Amino acid sequence: MSLTDDVKNTLSSLISGAGDVVSTTQNVARENIIKAVQGVGDVTVASTQAVSEVVTGGIQAISVAGSSVTSGITGLVEGVVDGAKEVGVDTTQAAGEAASTAVHTVSSVGGDVGAAAVAAVEGAIKAAGDIGADTATLATSAVKGTLKAADEIGSDAGSLVRKALLNAAALPHDIIDALLTGKTE
Repeated sequence: MSLTDDVKNTLSSLISGAGDVVSTTQNVARENIIKAVQGVGDVTVASTQAVSEVVTGGIQAISVAGSSVTSGITGLVEGVVDGAKEVGVDTTQAAGEAASTAVHTVSSVGGDVGAAAVAAVEGAIKAAGDIGADTATLATSAVKGTLKAADEIGSDAGSLVRKALLNAAALPHDIIDALLTGKTE
């Protein structure tokens, strides 16, 4: 069984009874990143693949369960980054990979890529607070990850994600503006 299937099965059984999708997905993501990376010798290859598989499995489980995919993404990204820090994986890279995978996976299950992008960046920001990392660094990596994924999906997804990021009140607009326009104030 793959890591994606393992996460999907674990979350499927937990989400239906869970009141708090964010903390449930966060805990499952964190535990699975730690298990996956500790069980494999080559951390760099294993870590990005593990991040991608955990986020993919998590989103697939959430979308099937009918829970809030955006809440789930926030928890998944937060858990992935938290788990990455615990096993010595680059948290900036983990945040970017998790955000990119979230947008790709939500697109493949027919969800709102703009909302997924915002939720992924929120998860990275929350994770920075949890682990004592630089918020701007993790947020920047997550924004870049969402934009990269959206552009790979297509121009409509790219403009949806850009618009959603700019309109999200909870996100750091100085960072988003600088990334989208190339200008800093």
